[in-house]
Amino acid sequence: MTTECAREVEGAAARLRRHFRRAQAAEHAMDYLRGLVAEVERKNGWQLAEEVGYAHPRGIQRVLDRYAWDAEAVRNDLRAYVIAELGDPTGVLVVDETGFPKQGRHSAGVARQYCSTLGKRATCQIGVFLGYASAKGHVGLDRALYLPQEWTDDRERCQQAGIPEEVPFRTKPQLAWELVERALEAGVPAAWLAADEVYGNDSKFRRALEAREQAYVVAVRSDYPVSTWPPFGPPDRWTMAAVIAAALCQYAAEVHNVFAAKMRHESAGTEGKQHELARLS
Repeated sequence: MTTECAREVEGAAARLRRHFRRAQAAEHAMDYLRGLVAEVERKNGWQLAEEVGYAHPRGIQRVLDRYAWDAEAVRNDLRAYVIAELGDPTGVLVVDETGFPKQGRHSAGVARQYCSTLGKRATCQIGVFLGYASAKGHVGLDRALYLPQEWTDDRERCQQAGIPEEVPFRTKPQLAWELVERALEAGVPAAWLAADEVYGNDSKFRRALEAREQAYVVAVRSDYPVSTWPPFGPPDRWTMAAVIAAALCQYAAEVHNVFAAKMRHESAGTEGKQHELARLS
């Protein structure tokens, strides 16, 4: 680790320390952070513990599953750091989700669902994430755990997993908008937002961005109906696939016209040269 990088890590450690109730918990959290940014092949408990000189991973593991600390306050500190160090008016907010494969059924939100990590349906947890990228760097900015409706409909199961009673079912685009709105309200500068079709297909998500006059580039499914509303009317029979096909046909026609004009010009030039040679002879 370079001296500058080490200095930044220690600065982050100092800022995070106040969010832990116990000094030992804070020290273990700082070592966990140092391990994460070190050149460790696998970022599991054992290897992170070995990297920072622990004989056993218990201290590192307790940072995530036992110690009491204010995760939201840490997130807010991170966001303030990002605005100060990486903030740029041309920055981009990036929404995406990640699947975490699981074997059991007791982890909060675990269910059989599409897992992007594996590229198929599997037993997993899903996290919705908000990233930020600028010319100065990129960073994970915020996160939310997706709870399938089978979880929020079973309050006893939620209680056993430590999920508060008041947490309702929210779709992934709803979770994403909460993350985006929180970042924008806090002053994260962003010229654009980018997201895949899970979020692009959701009209409420797009309209929320439009209401804030936030520019965005999102993917949509190929059969998504194209609309110019508002103000020009409801969706027509056109889909994204049809629009792309029409654009390709138009492009092909234009290319054909260019080559045809070029051929006519070359043909006219050849005929003119032949006529001139015939006159001279």
